[in-house]
Amino acid sequence: MGNWRPMRPDDLAAVETIADRVHEAYPEDPAVFAERLRLWPEGCLVYERDGVPIAYVLSHPGHAFAPPPLNSLLGALPEPPTTYYIHDLALLPETRGQGAGSAVVDLLLDSARRAGCPDVSLVAVNGSTGFWSRHGFRSVDVPELAEKLRSYDDDACYMIRPLD
Repeated sequence: MGNWRPMRPDDLAAVETIADRVHEAYPEDPAVFAERLRLWPEGCLVYERDGVPIAYVLSHPGHAFAPPPLNSLLGALPEPPTTYYIHDLALLPETRGQGAGSAVVDLLLDSARRAGCPDVSLVAVNGSTGFWSRHGFRSVDVPELAEKLRSYDDDACYMIRPLD
């Protein structure tokens, strides 16, 4: 069994390797990962087994209904934030089904509460809407986002979970 821990700068190479395997259709430059870690380290975690990262998550305060375009730098985080945005959760195939994804959702919800956000949002890709739905996220149809979501793929879905 592995565990989630804070991401460190020396994890970025492993994070990029995982991203290349899991999100082959959604490539992002190394600078994107490094910037998210620099801007909001609390929301950047790795899951490791035997000291080796096998999953990661990037998340941060953001703007509601305005997910950043794929492979883009933020520059700064919004003040005040209007949502807590899960940028990316990537688990290597051999990691799935072991509870790592579910465990990190609780950590992210806590981070969102500490950041003072009213909800958590994300763009679900790779057939992940079922996973997110099981964790209280609901699809939201936002016509203004349709074009941006298509830049991910035809099945990309904007989802929100209000915080209790």
